[in-house]
Amino acid sequence: MRLVRISAAIAVGLMLATTTGAQAAPSHALKPIGPKFFNTIPPGKKLPSGAQCAKWVRSRPIKENKGVNRKFNHTRGQHISNNFFSGDKPQANKLIAPRVNGNFTGTTAQILRWAACKWGINQNIVFAQAAVESWWRQTTKGVWETNGCPPGHGPGVDGKAGQCPQSWGILQNRYPFERSSWPGIMKSTAMNADLAYGIWRTCFDGYETWLNTVGHGYKAGDAWGCVGRWFAGRWHTQPAQQYIAFVRKYLKEKIWTTPDFQQP
Repeated sequence: MRLVRISAAIAVGLMLATTTGAQAAPSHALKPIGPKFFNTIPPGKKLPSGAQCAKWVRSRPIKENKGVNRKFNHTRGQHISNNFFSGDKPQANKLIAPRVNGNFTGTTAQILRWAACKWGINQNIVFAQAAVESWWRQTTKGVWETNGCPPGHGPGVDGKAGQCPQSWGILQNRYPFERSSWPGIMKSTAMNADLAYGIWRTCFDGYETWLNTVGHGYKAGDAWGCVGRWFAGRWHTQPAQQYIAFVRKYLKEKIWTTPDFQQP
């Protein structure tokens, strides 16, 4: 699936929740289950289900640090079409497309952890990339054009005369290339993240062979190459490398932990 996009915003934050209340919860209810940190799973290896990831993520509560997302964080997503990944190897539509559903609710950080778990990508890469794209705000809109407008969002509707936003949400999914995901990518934070990292996994598992038709050297297992492809729609081009460097910078800084990022 060809996807060329431009990030709409920048930056990040995350705080672990504390248990409060007059009466303590039972000890068994407080005990976290599953991984504390989600790492990258190699290409072709079995991925945990969305339901399993939901149990693991919810066992480690995290406070909301992006109040603007509350409505979107409590809205579940939808399935995409069974031919969503046109131009990719058949495994993309067979193995990846059916798993995309945005079927999770929680705080913003929990949603990003859930997507990282479900698609087997290092959760800090997810945190950093979502910061680059939107500052973790599902309300973010970008790539303003005169065409390629989603239904109900024609030129001028969203505040810019003669233009409409093509990119939506916390990861800035781009509507013209992801039509069957609408309106889920706008309405649901989980759907937006779920699809973005479903696309990343398609790239990471080696199914996006079309990348060699617009460049060369594409191969499975290059996590950062697939991050750069999200921005540039190309494989390790200069724009892709610049984007990778930006995400790496936020990753090194762990910018999502900084005070300025917290907007509860």
